[in-house]
Amino acid sequence: MAEAAQQSTEQIEVNDSEEDMNEFLTFMLAGEEYGVDILRVLEIKGWDDVTSLPNMPDYIRGVINLRGTIVPIIDLRRRFGLKILEYGPTTVVIVLRVQSRGHADRTMGIVVDGVSDVYQVKTENVKKSPDFGTAVDTEFVRGMATVEEKMVVILNIDHMLNSNELSTVDSLSND
Repeated sequence: MAEAAQQSTEQIEVNDSEEDMNEFLTFMLAGEEYGVDILRVLEIKGWDDVTSLPNMPDYIRGVINLRGTIVPIIDLRRRFGLKILEYGPTTVVIVLRVQSRGHADRTMGIVVDGVSDVYQVKTENVKKSPDFGTAVDTEFVRGMATVEEKMVVILNIDHMLNSNELSTVDSLSND
């Protein structure tokens, strides 16, 4: 009986430690590594042409039809004001499930330079992003994590992909 109690205690400890872990898909963008919650990743696909939309901000590349769902595609280099590069063989679209308050979840894609890795990070090791003043806008950053002696910027995709500028794209997704 004591063995059973010890085993259940060990099981609880294992479950607690699993609950304290986050898993992030990381990707490269202008030489920096960024991460998104892996539970939000629906698909990773190679870059393919999109259907352009008129009167959209330049970072909205257009839309794709993904198995009957219209998916807006956002170029993160452009969204973050980084140097624009021609898409290459490692350029991919990460298709994500985005949550927004008061609205149904939606599917959106982000264009990145390439996928890097999947990391498990303890919740306590995701630190709040430092305040850079006005030089760097951190509104889309959920936090920072050190993984294998490198910094990974963890993005808040719900905030990043829910700005007012995307309301026009929302109407396309709901039609």
